[in-house]
Amino acid sequence: MQHKVVSQNEWLAARKALLANEKEFTKARDQLSAARQALPWVKVEKNYVFEGPNGRETLSDLFGGKNQLMVYHFMLGPGWAQGCPSCSFLADHFDGAVIHLAQRDVTLVVVSRAPLAEIEAYKKRMGWKFKWVSSFGNDFNHDFHVSFTPEQKARGKVEYNYTLTEFPSEEAPGLSAFIKNEAGEVLHTYSSYARGLDMLVGTYHFLDMAPKGRDEDALPWSMAWVRRHDEYGK
Repeated sequence: MQHKVVSQNEWLAARKALLANEKEFTKARDQLSAARQALPWVKVEKNYVFEGPNGRETLSDLFGGKNQLMVYHFMLGPGWAQGCPSCSFLADHFDGAVIHLAQRDVTLVVVSRAPLAEIEAYKKRMGWKFKWVSSFGNDFNHDFHVSFTPEQKARGKVEYNYTLTEFPSEEAPGLSAFIKNEAGEVLHTYSSYARGLDMLVGTYHFLDMAPKGRDEDALPWSMAWVRRHDEYGK
């Protein structure tokens, strides 16, 4: 894209015009967030049990004393040699957020279908500290439409992001939110998938304010440039 080089006054006028649009976007985003928080809730009926660093824990246990739980569905299936590069890109943003989320009554936990030993090995490689548990052997990933059986894949389309679609992997990314009521019941409040996860990626928000933006238009797909953080040197 070719850019004009202008005087400071011309730039300021253009910047103020953009600021008006940015403020409208911020208001629209606030309205969308309010609508998200106004969604009805669904009681979680199944007793999901996970394997984690503290042993076997239920979904209720994962709240860790908070009333709100955010679960990131990380693409790491049983037998995978390493986690998804895009999920790893997102996960690089988690450790710094965990303590701040806790101040707002929110616990963040990462869940994958791989057995715990495989999760722990990859977590150690990446140097992450956030809590990461295994849903291996339970229905959690399938019920939240982030893991697909061979039979589902064989049909050609799977249910992902609230529609039937082709998907290249047996694992998919997502984020699910839960709340615990006064009776101790766990309720599912929200799940988001695909581009809905963009807001979790602080790097993208920096790039959106950089002169060249995300600069992904010429790539075969939007995140083709992303590598696991220990692979960029290669």
